[in-house]
Amino acid sequence: MGAGIHHITLITRKVQANVDFYVGFLGLRLVKQTGGYEDATQLHLFYGDGAANPGTLITFLVWEDGARGRVGHGQPSEISLAIEPSSIGFWLTRALSHHIEISGPSEEMGEPTLRLKDPDGVIVKLVGVSGFPEPVVWEDSDVPAKQAIRRIRGATILSEVPELTESFLVRHFGYRPAQTTEFIRRLVSDTGDIIDIRDAKGFWTSAPGTGTIDHIAFRAKDTDEVERVHGELASSNSTITNVHDRKYFYSLYVREPGGTLFELATDGPGMAVDEPASELGTHLFVPPERADKIDELRTMLPQFSWPGEERVIYRDLPFVHRFYTPENADGSVLVLLHGSGGNETSLFPFAAKAAPRATLLALRGRATDEGTPRWFRRLSANKFDQADIKSEAAALAAFIEGAIEAYRINAEKLFFLGHSNGANMLAATMLLHPHLIRRAALLRAAMVLEQPPTADLSDVDALLIAGDVDVFSSFGPDLAGLLRDAAAQVDARTISSGHGFDAGDVEIVGAWIAARVTPSA
Repeated sequence: MGAGIHHITLITRKVQANVDFYVGFLGLRLVKQTGGYEDATQLHLFYGDGAANPGTLITFLVWEDGARGRVGHGQPSEISLAIEPSSIGFWLTRALSHHIEISGPSEEMGEPTLRLKDPDGVIVKLVGVSGFPEPVVWEDSDVPAKQAIRRIRGATILSEVPELTESFLVRHFGYRPAQTTEFIRRLVSDTGDIIDIRDAKGFWTSAPGTGTIDHIAFRAKDTDEVERVHGELASSNSTITNVHDRKYFYSLYVREPGGTLFELATDGPGMAVDEPASELGTHLFVPPERADKIDELRTMLPQFSWPGEERVIYRDLPFVHRFYTPENADGSVLVLLHGSGGNETSLFPFAAKAAPRATLLALRGRATDEGTPRWFRRLSANKFDQADIKSEAAALAAFIEGAIEAYRINAEKLFFLGHSNGANMLAATMLLHPHLIRRAALLRAAMVLEQPPTADLSDVDALLIAGDVDVFSSFGPDLAGLLRDAAAQVDARTISSGHGFDAGDVEIVGAWIAARVTPSA
């Protein structure tokens, strides 16, 4: 034991900014992209040196546009990366050229230290430490080997019980006491990395979320060592979880007495177990049990571009939104509005099958019902907040107008797809703000406006698909009739289905869109 840190895992809310910072600025190599083992719809990125060596790995769970966390006791508060002391000037200059705010150098525990924050606000320290070898470089990094980040230097943990946190690390992970100040206990491993335990008595508790550090993983030689520590922790009544085979390493999780989550992970098999060393980080992998769904998952996981490549510059618009761009995009754009309990990723697999060459633009509803997104407030099972519908419809209209301008969308190639609550929102917005939504496929839709306004929908081409056993099919007035009365062209169909959508919907929507995409596309 005492081999030090294997990796540190954090949570980010913006994958593109994360890649730009850790690859583009810090010069680390993206060595692995996976769908999470706990949730395959959550992207997990691994950064490290050119060979993805344990001790250099910094990983991120991508909660795209997720809720922000709160740094507090029972959690790490900052990470530090080792550089050569003579590289301090290089990194100061590099930060200025990349427009990244940086402070220092200042002396912390006798070491020259630069402080900066990553795009999520996590404190990242560059610490001048001699003695670590040059890292394995990779050919696409623009950071010279002599100035490159050597490895993880360490992390700071906030603990209300620093004495117990210290004894836990010493007993189970092989760290030993090194330095002590009024508020910090420094522990060091045999490989030279450090854990600083800061006394956080009286500080607020942590809350998980973006912009926080999820856990610190320590190195184990092999599975036998993991199992041995597992037995020790079980006999000491620690809050252990089961051991896990993560393909790239075998590990266990445990919370130390102060609440911080630790992992013990084997060095092997390593990141090159499923892709050549020369191609590390260029392929997406998902848990084996979800391998048959990789194409669907690929559409749901947030896309990003490599530093220097063209990318989507997201604009500040009324709704959280996300693009998915296929490799052979035809210029059409399909806007997606999810149903109750869904989110902006819910319709991606459906839409990618129905319109495989369309760029997808998915929105997240702003109302909530028992913690899940909706498009407007529900007062009861069949009664809705009319003022909220009108307010959110106005916001959706503003979003459409803003997106067309900001993202240079061709309005002649713009389509809309909504399911359930999202389809209801589209129908209401068509009537409240005519001439914006002109081509829409509405799955299991109903009219939720109690007093639908008179509108000119002569430029609307709508597809309505109902399910013959949909329990909500009889709710509200006849939507198809209302749209036809407003001069819309309506193709209304009923299929053998319930309230959810299925392969029959995909086929119908796909044919409907294909017939309306202009030949020049």
